[in-house]
Amino acid sequence: MRSCRVRVPASSANLGPGFDILAVAVGLYLEVEAHAASGEPRVVVGPDLHGGGDLVVEGVRRVAAAAGRPVPGCRLHVRSDIPIARGLGSSAAALIAGLLVGNHLLGDPLDRAGVYRLACEAEGHGDNVAAALFGGVALAVPTADGIHYQPLTLGRPLRAVVFVPEQTAFTCEARAVVPDTVARVDAVANAARCALLVLALTGGRLELLAEAMDDRLHQPYRTRIFPYLPTLIAAARAAGAAGACLSGAGPSVLALAEPDRAAAVRVGLADAAAAIGIAGETLDLPIEPRGAEVVPAAGEPASEALAPDR
Repeated sequence: MRSCRVRVPASSANLGPGFDILAVAVGLYLEVEAHAASGEPRVVVGPDLHGGGDLVVEGVRRVAAAAGRPVPGCRLHVRSDIPIARGLGSSAAALIAGLLVGNHLLGDPLDRAGVYRLACEAEGHGDNVAAALFGGVALAVPTADGIHYQPLTLGRPLRAVVFVPEQTAFTCEARAVVPDTVARVDAVANAARCALLVLALTGGRLELLAEAMDDRLHQPYRTRIFPYLPTLIAAARAAGAAGACLSGAGPSVLALAEPDRAAAVRVGLADAAAAIGIAGETLDLPIEPRGAEVVPAAGEPASEALAPDR
């Protein structure tokens, strides 16, 4: 009987102007221990699980449907330190975990690209799932043939310093405030900054990041529901961050900082939030380079779904 352990990182999407196309994997994790068993997939929720059990099961079911196979019976022990509804990709991590568990239990009918395609179909965009599956900084570009994944290699080391408010916010609410159309000048500004952002990240041009992470497509509208955003972005930059932005759909705020400046940025963000009465936690996190990992039970072959293909 097959069994495995899967670990999937959190992710922060958009990075400012890269709306629905850019994300970075960060060092918070959702883990699933899966054991083949009779009956339907059943989640055994761990004491530190913030959420996502249903999406793990959904992932198992989606793989079975794609492979034209019966849903594998299994017991799923799920635990996570990724806060839910905070803009840190908790749902993407849970979905990827379920897809990888289901794929392993079925004998790996899908390769890595197939797992990614299923995740994109479920999410509707590829930014968070690409970062969660592949790690690092991920570019996910919608094309006529699907959502193309391209890894971006950082030109210089960075840390992700994240202010995580106590308040929650759901993606559907944050998307509702973003208009369907924007002025041409704003569209041009975002296109330019997205190109600059890729250059800054891959070329190690950190002096460009503050400008490159400025956004006119979604952040000005989401500031209506997260009014502290400009204050915290300014505080992160003042404390030494190379750039800062809303994390995903919010409410968390992401700052990218060189390793020797991360501690100061963490203090600066925490102090600024306290000064304006926003309760929360500030985390200094590594950027996770490896993405999701599948560890089979002893004596079982390694999963082909995560074979390197970059």
